[in-house]
Amino acid sequence: MFGIALRSLRHRRGAFVGTFVAMFFGAVIVFATGALMETGVRARAPLQRLAAADIHVVAGKTLELPGGGDEAETALLPERVRVERELADRIRDLPGVGAAVPDVSVPVSLRGRQVSGHDWATSVLAPSTLADGSAPTPGQVVLGSGYGVRTGDSVDLVARGEEGRYRVSGTVAGDGVYFATADVTRLSGTGGADLIGVVAAPGADVAELSRRVAEVVKGTGAVLLTGNERGVSEFPEVAAAGTMLVILAGVTGGLTVPVAVFVIASTLVLSIQQREREMALLRTIGTTPGQLRAMVLGESTLLAAVASALGCLPGVLLAKWLLSLMAGAGMTPPQLTYQQGVLPVLVAVGVGLLSAAGAALIAAHRAARIRPTQALAEAAIQRRWLTRPRAILASLTFAGGIVLMVATVTVFEGPVAAATAGPTSMVWAIGLALIAPGVTTVCVRLLRRPLGMVSGEPGRLAMINAGAYTVKVAAAATPIMLATGIATANIFLQSTMTDAAQRAYTENLRADAVLTATAGGISPAVAERVRAVPGVSAVSEVVSSSVFVMDPADGSDEGRPVQGVSADGVSQTTGYTVTGGSLSALAGDTVALPSPLARRWGVGVGDTVKLRLGDGSPLAAKVIATVSARPGFETLLMPVRTLAPHTSAGLPTQLLVRSADTGALRDFAAGRHDVVLGDRTAQLRSFHDQAALGAWVNYALVGMIAAYTVIAVVNTQVMATLARRREFGLQRLTGSTRGQVMRMVLVEGALVAIIGVLLGGIAAATTLVPFSLVVKGTPLPSGSPLTFVSIVAAAAALALVSMLVPAWRSTRRPPIEAVATE
Repeated sequence: MFGIALRSLRHRRGAFVGTFVAMFFGAVIVFATGALMETGVRARAPLQRLAAADIHVVAGKTLELPGGGDEAETALLPERVRVERELADRIRDLPGVGAAVPDVSVPVSLRGRQVSGHDWATSVLAPSTLADGSAPTPGQVVLGSGYGVRTGDSVDLVARGEEGRYRVSGTVAGDGVYFATADVTRLSGTGGADLIGVVAAPGADVAELSRRVAEVVKGTGAVLLTGNERGVSEFPEVAAAGTMLVILAGVTGGLTVPVAVFVIASTLVLSIQQREREMALLRTIGTTPGQLRAMVLGESTLLAAVASALGCLPGVLLAKWLLSLMAGAGMTPPQLTYQQGVLPVLVAVGVGLLSAAGAALIAAHRAARIRPTQALAEAAIQRRWLTRPRAILASLTFAGGIVLMVATVTVFEGPVAAATAGPTSMVWAIGLALIAPGVTTVCVRLLRRPLGMVSGEPGRLAMINAGAYTVKVAAAATPIMLATGIATANIFLQSTMTDAAQRAYTENLRADAVLTATAGGISPAVAERVRAVPGVSAVSEVVSSSVFVMDPADGSDEGRPVQGVSADGVSQTTGYTVTGGSLSALAGDTVALPSPLARRWGVGVGDTVKLRLGDGSPLAAKVIATVSARPGFETLLMPVRTLAPHTSAGLPTQLLVRSADTGALRDFAAGRHDVVLGDRTAQLRSFHDQAALGAWVNYALVGMIAAYTVIAVVNTQVMATLARRREFGLQRLTGSTRGQVMRMVLVEGALVAIIGVLLGGIAAATTLVPFSLVVKGTPLPSGSPLTFVSIVAAAAALALVSMLVPAWRSTRRPPIEAVATE
């Protein structure tokens, strides 16, 4: 039977190519999302400065959260966590240790470049050797030759908010920046170390040495990194980026896989339905139902295996391009390297095989079950479409879609509502696809007269065809619905979230000017000098981080946003409105809570909440005030002096300034290398540009899925139209001209576009209306109406072109030849 199927391929090349294309591109996008997820899970970075250290001892970065049932939930700490320096002395005494050196990174601004400075003692971990000169002493620095300096030169550096002049005592190859130990200790502001690099002695067994070091650090909270894991300790931001990438790839994959399954299955079903007469004839010559099922299943799975395997090759290129796009947008660090094993291949091929097998069995079931004569009759006429399984499945999907809509409006607040709003349109799209023949029947009845009057006799013939073959028309409209619904829902979902974030930021920023640190933070001395500038009425030092609420147990894996502020300037420079207590009492171990969170947790002014700061440090904070907050953008407020030491910077990173004379501020900032001045307009523009850049990455991911649905649109329309060669030939033999046939197809294309856009708009509305009500308080999402018009126009153009072009090609041949060939 399989041989018969292969020999018949030359008579149905269009259906074969169409099915192959759907499977191939489905594998491409499924593989790409799977590879991005694996890259995030592995979170690897190449070894650079610390390559000579065989073992990296770092502090643990996970925090155990309360609650979560039988299994404790853990979260990744957002700030740098430091390890005790004393561990280096204990490790150094172990047999097999060649060196054990504590390492601390100090952010440095050197001639406008943002780099990291380190203790010269850590040069052994690179290893770095002096090209000339000598090791640095306090007030001196060793620089890489890439900075264009020579031994004996003096350079101005900004480190930890301090601007100072250092003498170059020596140079090394590359771009290294090395201080004396005393300077690093002073500039780091901490007695701990970012990591301890352990170099094995010549001939020592690294595995055995790792076991010895593990015994030494046991109970200290430190962990050991070896092999490829060591790159994360040199670039700690890679771990957080990996977590973000896993979430992003998971969300994208949650949309990609159902779309791929839907497109592959629908394309394959259409291909098999076009062969109903062929399968009916096979039944009449003695083919058993089992042989027929085996034939369809065998050829479908073989085709899926080949197409999916080939799709993995361009999938690698797509995944790498998406990763580079995220790095360019600042969503992931450039050091995060692409990682991919066999798992994305298995997922991509598995999705293709399962989709093909399921669709093949469903499509071949009835043809294999009914009598041969009945199969021949049903191959020529349309059978009943609303079966009991279809009705039950449609009811379940609509019920699930309604539950998601209700949950979006009632359970979540702010942008987090996208968790349920996002998949709602896909659930409704599946349900609408199941009842699409019924919708098509209604549309045909409503549009029969208007389209017939406009297009004349060809239009009336097109409407008769549509009324007789509503299942085929609905099958052609479904990809249009999918493309329109996915594109509209996800583009306007992102634009609504971006607009909400920009509104919240704009409402909260009341400063006339913003001073931003160039390296490591802003020292308290600079803040005091800014307060003394003429015209300045208020200054608030600002640093941002995340905290985890331990009591009550309402923390999340991402933590709660927190902002460190100055009590004497926060009210004038920000838009926080006090609803209880007073922000003037914000000092020491205190916190101001957003009113919605305070009500949810059942705490008020005077109560104490247990927190874990971004570096894992515990803090029992007294609630001294409650403030208003836009839903979804609730931020806790803490004293900047309390929060800053527990951040990676260790200092405030911005100064918000209210001033009647910004010219005096410009004079103050002129010539300084430790801060950059920007006015309120520039700050808002910067936030807008950053939000837009991040949004474009999401648009690219959505665009990838939308492009696949576009391929499905063209694929389905071309397959369906090419299968009508005989119909077009018979129509022309009965007196219709080629132009009349083309006008008939044009009307059918318009009908398909109208139905597809209508259903796509309904599917998109199920996502956008509830989400907009939650985020904006109105049912209309944010975004340009021209965007929606463009989506509709593109969908309609695709429907028309993908039907007219194959129809034009099919009618080029003489009609008698087309009928005889078929």
